[in-house]
Amino acid sequence: MTAFSKLKSFLDENNVSYEYKEHEPVRTSEEAAAARGDDIRIGAKAIVLKADDKFVMCVLSAAKKINSKELKKILGIKSLRFATSDEIMEKTNCELGGVPPFGNIFELDLLVDKSITANEFMAFNAGERTKSLKIKTKDYLELLKPKIEEFSV
Repeated sequence: MTAFSKLKSFLDENNVSYEYKEHEPVRTSEEAAAARGDDIRIGAKAIVLKADDKFVMCVLSAAKKINSKELKKILGIKSLRFATSDEIMEKTNCELGGVPPFGNIFELDLLVDKSITANEFMAFNAGERTKSLKIKTKDYLELLKPKIEEFSV
């Protein structure tokens, strides 16, 4: 099952309404925001990281960057790096840039930055660089009940 199918099934099973959009392939948050016609701040960037010897997913506003020093402190780890393209494919079955912010469907621990809570909606790539979904942030937070911390700049 593709990541898009898993995500769509998960949202449908939980009666979460969403807006679906197909667009040209995007690689960056800026390209995704332009393709969706949305403000970059509502973009939800899902980043897979290797934290010591474990993979985790961190989600933050596409307008922000990770403060790795703060994130290391929050996670209580010494070593932190971005997952490689191969590791992302292995863990999520998604290309780099296509990973949706749902750690649960990939069995990854999820940590959400406070920047996500600032907007009524969140938009994100849905398992592929050509597919996006937009949902209410409230629905996302109620459904996933993620740990929310402040780790962006």
